[in-house]
Amino acid sequence: MEEPCLSTQLIDGDGVFNVSGLESFLKEVKLAECGLSYAVVSIMGPQSSGKSTLLNHLFRTNFREMDAFRGRSQTTKGIWMAQAKNIEPCTLVMDLEGTDGRERGEDDTAFEKQSALFALAVSDIVLINMWCHDIGREQAANKPLLKTVFQVMMRLFSPRKTTMLFVIRDKSKTPLENLEPILREDIQKIWDGVPKPHAHKETPLSDFFNVQVVALNSYEEKEELFKEQVSSLRDRFQHSIAPGGLAGDRRGVVPASGFSFSSQHFWKVIKENKDLDLPAHKVMVATVRCEEIGNEKLASFTADEEWQQFEEAVQSDYVPGFGKHISSLLDRCLSEYDMEAIYFDEGVRTSKRQQLESKLLQLVNPAYQSLLGHLRARTLEAFKDSFEKALEKDGFAVAARDSVRIFLEKFDKGSEDATIQQVNWDSSKVRDKLKRDIEAHVVSVRATKLSELCAGYEGKLTKALAEPVEALLDSASEETWPAIRKLLQRETKAAVSGLESAISTFELDEATEKELLSRLENHGRGVVESKAKEEAARVLIRMKDRFSMLFSRDADSMPRVWTGKEDIKAITKTARSASMKLLSTMAAIRLDEDGDSIDNTLSLALVDAARPGTTDRSIQSLDPLASSSWERVPEERTLISPVQCKSLWRQFKAETEYTVTQAIAAQEANKRNNNWLPPPWALAAMAVLGFNEFMTLLRNPFYLAVMFVIFLVGKALWVQLDIANEFRNGFLPALLSLSTKFVPTIMNILKRLADAGAEPPAPQREMELQPKSTRNSSNSNVTSAGSSSITSSENGPEYSSPIAQ
Repeated sequence: MEEPCLSTQLIDGDGVFNVSGLESFLKEVKLAECGLSYAVVSIMGPQSSGKSTLLNHLFRTNFREMDAFRGRSQTTKGIWMAQAKNIEPCTLVMDLEGTDGRERGEDDTAFEKQSALFALAVSDIVLINMWCHDIGREQAANKPLLKTVFQVMMRLFSPRKTTMLFVIRDKSKTPLENLEPILREDIQKIWDGVPKPHAHKETPLSDFFNVQVVALNSYEEKEELFKEQVSSLRDRFQHSIAPGGLAGDRRGVVPASGFSFSSQHFWKVIKENKDLDLPAHKVMVATVRCEEIGNEKLASFTADEEWQQFEEAVQSDYVPGFGKHISSLLDRCLSEYDMEAIYFDEGVRTSKRQQLESKLLQLVNPAYQSLLGHLRARTLEAFKDSFEKALEKDGFAVAARDSVRIFLEKFDKGSEDATIQQVNWDSSKVRDKLKRDIEAHVVSVRATKLSELCAGYEGKLTKALAEPVEALLDSASEETWPAIRKLLQRETKAAVSGLESAISTFELDEATEKELLSRLENHGRGVVESKAKEEAARVLIRMKDRFSMLFSRDADSMPRVWTGKEDIKAITKTARSASMKLLSTMAAIRLDEDGDSIDNTLSLALVDAARPGTTDRSIQSLDPLASSSWERVPEERTLISPVQCKSLWRQFKAETEYTVTQAIAAQEANKRNNNWLPPPWALAAMAVLGFNEFMTLLRNPFYLAVMFVIFLVGKALWVQLDIANEFRNGFLPALLSLSTKFVPTIMNILKRLADAGAEPPAPQREMELQPKSTRNSSNSNVTSAGSSSITSSENGPEYSSPIAQ
């Protein structure tokens, strides 16, 4: 007795997956024992096209068949599964609900797509049952169904090789050789027209599907021939998964033990995919037509001259009234769409209207953003100008606060004017950017103003400190640094007070204000330290200048003449002590009232070390200047190190030694030149030997008068030729100089005597009438002209020769 065929309903007509029924069926057929050696065959096609009949004859299953005597109606609901009998390897057969049935109608085609996609996803071989006279048609040949299924399948599932066997029913006189190319061409067109994922853009149909075609005669008219053709086709399903079989090149096979889970997963994914909920015919018409109307209105809006003018205008500047005008244009465009699409399906019409509105807003959005950009730029520039003017009237903080508030309000009004009614675009990002730009400008201006204020007060402080500090350092006394500290404190306090008052309008935080004031105070110290460093670099020159001033000039600042009475040693010591005091003053910066021993150290090392009693080697070995730093003086406050002081003092002494030597030489020379008297023994000899001659002169007055005249002439020559001064330069130079001046001097004296003698004598009456004082003056003039006149000079009195009356 033949064993009954095992079957079960896999999915009911409502799309509910029969999990328990599938599990029981698979246990009965012992599919888990097959491993990978099993095949799945399914059939799809129009309702009442003989699908179940074909499967029952082909695989000897027991699917329910349509009773032709009761009329043509739906027989199979949902998806049924059975085991093929006497087919190796184990083959599972699925009978799908027919498509295009009146029971579901045109509005419920989702299950058709879902069941077709499920069959392609789990089957190795899919039989597509179709009438011969439907070849070349659109709906009857399942082209839309295959198009949707192909598109969704590539997106949802990994590619696998599935054999699609087109079974042409009720074969006509047209040879199969002519029908097969038509079918293949239609399938290829469907494949080429389906949108594919990026990874499968260039993937050919043969990578996914193996297309084959077979034709069968009519079952009702040629039953015996039909059965022969089916028997022949049955043989092709024997060992179908072997190489060369119908499914010999299949890929991605699920092991038999996982078939149940895999099928459930596929159906769940397919049910959750909304792309298979394709509209009915009227919905499709509404979709196509409303989309066409939307595209027409979008093109009309794009070509609108008023819109183009606005679009061009906002590229260069802000356009007032932009929002109102654009809203009006959008309302007109959408109203025209509503009028033309009013009779189509409401759901489709509303959806396409929303799509049109979205496209219009996408078109308008760049212009809107450009408008906001111009509004932001214009507001920012106006803020900058207004802010500069406000600073002239109000304090910085008040001006900044009021200006920011006013111009942000202006931007808000401008952005409100640009608002489009159909959409609520957020302008907060542009406003935030404007606010950041304004705040950045305020910060920049504040930094500039503060920098100018600080620079101005720093300049004033520099001017108030530089020259006085330089003068104080030049004087170099014990009160120098206390005076500098007092000056620095006074001027810094005045500058800080002024700056503090000036920055009060900025409303700075306490830390920033303290930092600015501290920076000004540090600047004052920096000026003093800079000046001290400059003077320290010139300390050797200053020391030599001070030594020269004290050594070469007296207490009245007059040039010192070395007459031989001066104590050069004491003068030298005083001048060097003053120079050493200058060096001590410039050795370190003393802006803090910290005591130091620099002055004592320098005195001990430089002045006392020069005394004869301090030449002992033990003392020299403890040289206090043999160090690179001063005691109790930080390195950063040191201007001249002890070693440098020693080197400078050595150089100073070497360069001033010549001046002292010259002074000593001048003093000795002056002593020699001023000693004109002969030695005492010579005077005694002259008195003894010249006694007779002296008595002769006394006895003869004429000789005495001649001697007196000779004395006057000699005295005049002595004064005029400055003989004493000439001999100070040496004996030979004096003779040479006197020889050149002797003759001109004689000629000058004679000329003056001749001029005096040529003057006529004044009448005696005028002499008597003149007052006594006038006569005395005349006598004085005559005496100055004729008698020997005496004039004072730097070296003593000068005498001129007398004139004979």
